[in-house]
Amino acid sequence: MNRTIKYTLITGASILGLVVAALAYIAATFNPNDYKPKIIQLVQEKKQRTLKLDGDIKLTLFPNIGANIDRVSISEFQSMQNFATVESVQVSLALLPLFSRQVVVNQVAINGLNAKLIKYKNGKTNIDDLLSVDEKKDEAANGEIDKSKPASPPVTFDIAAVSLQNLSFSYLDETSAAQYEVKKLNLKTGRIALGVPIKLELDALIKANKPKLDLITKVQGNLVINPEIEQYGVQDLNVQINGNALDISNLALQVKGNFNQLKQDLTVDKLLLTFAGTQAKNSLSANLDAPKLRLNSGQLSSEKFILDLEMAQPLQKFQVKLATTVNGNLEKKIINLADLTLKVSGAGDALPNKAVSGEMKGSIHMQGDSLQAKLAGGMLQSQVKIQVAVNNFVQPAIKFDIEVDQFDVDVYLPKIEPTAPTTEAASLDDQLDLSALKSLNLDGRLRVGAFKVANLKIAQMDIGVKAKQGIVDVSPLSANLYQGSVHGSLQINAQATPAITIKQKLSGINIAPLLKDMADFDILMGRGDVTLDLKTQGNTVNALKKSLNGNIALLLKDGAIKGINIAKKIRDVQGKVGKGTAAQTELANNEEQTDFSEMKASFKVTESVAHNDDLSMKSPLLRLSGVGDIDIGNDSINYLARATLAKTLEGQGGGDQVGGLTVPVRLSGPFTNLKYKLEFGAMVSEATKQKIEAKKEEIKTQIKTEIQDKLKSKLKELFK
Repeated sequence: MNRTIKYTLITGASILGLVVAALAYIAATFNPNDYKPKIIQLVQEKKQRTLKLDGDIKLTLFPNIGANIDRVSISEFQSMQNFATVESVQVSLALLPLFSRQVVVNQVAINGLNAKLIKYKNGKTNIDDLLSVDEKKDEAANGEIDKSKPASPPVTFDIAAVSLQNLSFSYLDETSAAQYEVKKLNLKTGRIALGVPIKLELDALIKANKPKLDLITKVQGNLVINPEIEQYGVQDLNVQINGNALDISNLALQVKGNFNQLKQDLTVDKLLLTFAGTQAKNSLSANLDAPKLRLNSGQLSSEKFILDLEMAQPLQKFQVKLATTVNGNLEKKIINLADLTLKVSGAGDALPNKAVSGEMKGSIHMQGDSLQAKLAGGMLQSQVKIQVAVNNFVQPAIKFDIEVDQFDVDVYLPKIEPTAPTTEAASLDDQLDLSALKSLNLDGRLRVGAFKVANLKIAQMDIGVKAKQGIVDVSPLSANLYQGSVHGSLQINAQATPAITIKQKLSGINIAPLLKDMADFDILMGRGDVTLDLKTQGNTVNALKKSLNGNIALLLKDGAIKGINIAKKIRDVQGKVGKGTAAQTELANNEEQTDFSEMKASFKVTESVAHNDDLSMKSPLLRLSGVGDIDIGNDSINYLARATLAKTLEGQGGGDQVGGLTVPVRLSGPFTNLKYKLEFGAMVSEATKQKIEAKKEEIKTQIKTEIQDKLKSKLKELFK
């Protein structure tokens, strides 16, 4: 046995010596640079590209087989313009392990690679010719594999290290003008072998114009690849991204964690994601802490993870904290967020009491392309219950039911600074964009105990909303407001030019605070009913105001018209009748008012002008009728009323008993600067007429009396 081993070793050593001697002879006599012209010619013939080998080709054969090539470039297809260039390429592998079907690479190093990829407007790319395959088919493709031959043992490989330095790649899409660049890419690895953690370090610059990107990226970690046991993963992953993206500047994103997949079992441990950035004047930050997430044969489960969000604005800062567990079945597309807690807090001078906070709890269930969510708790100083269901995420159909005890919208809206009239007019002429309503599919109910918006105070609000194909129907639209109630409907049609239809009945409303809060219109007092049946259409707020059409009716009791005391004005000038009294114009005086026991009026609205000709207002000493217009589109009034002062308090009992003076009163001007004009000249004419009529009656009575007396005298004489 010893002799056999001895002869075997001698034979092996002899063969090895011959191989080494042969390789040494080849290395000493063979010069690969002699074949550079043939290589260049072959590339030109086969690929119609120009290959340049400006540096020397260096070969080593023992103990390692290797090649070192410097300054290489290749042109575009049928062009002299460069497609790719490289400063140097070095590859070497151990010779002896090849005999046992083992590939042991000592070094792979590429330096200064620069390549440009282009997608032309016709859809082709500048590498289509490089990706084409030979039409000849091998034995496997023809089904000519001899299955009787034993399968060759697999080839194993082992790479000591890979080094890529200063690599650059660019991509241009001529169809969209999108450009992408990866510059200064550096990659270093440790030993690369199956089943062995592979140390990995990568950094690069990434730039793009669609979307806009300018990022510095660094990646570190230990890569695990073991096909024999179907294991893949990354340990101690650390990804850092800094720069600008989209409209976010000073971006800083970091991802840490361990990822391990063994067959069908994927585990993510210690996942930590942090984000920070600036958007305009707002700063954003987020942190996700997920201790453990597991996906096993489609079954998803997790320990409780926490998501923290923070947004800081110039005048306020908000923080949101979400905590939940995740479980479900990805094969059945089921995900459950159970024990969900949502906390919101904010601080800032613009917030009520300079701080807000809230906490809601509930759950979210997703299955396929549907979602159901239930949340309840305190939010923004309100107690809220929310139920939401969404079907079809691509074209979502949303159903909701929301209950809120109270909510004041105004305290969260930014304060509106006074602006020049031209600026305000310009904003009212801005185009309304209601295109989002065309794809909205909504069906739900909103109930709010106490609600305030735009200074309008509402109680027990109940709103039903249905939206589909650009038509939004709000019905019922009911609430208690200003000691009365409102009930009706609202429709918005956004299919073409936006159109709005309003049908509302306000019952028992205290009209003064309603008009003051809603439109800052402080001229009318009283309680009663208001009926609205209006339609409008337009692409701007001004257009909607100026195309208003429909009908308005009101019936008020025990109220007043503010700004003037008509009865007092008439009495003040009664003594001046016949003394040259003329018409007088004066501004409204909020210290004065004309009381009434009842007021009725109906308005026909045409192109935003509300016309009235049936005003009837009664009070113990005064009656008022009139005709005129309220220009809603231009916020102004032009109305002529006729005020009749009763002779006595009892004289007001019936219309035919009113015999006092009548004076025209003209109300005109913008809502914010109303003026009253009393036509005293007409009043003088009326008074003179009344005196003449009175004198006529006196003469008639006197003549009648005289005739009667004479007739009596004649009759007495006759009977005598």
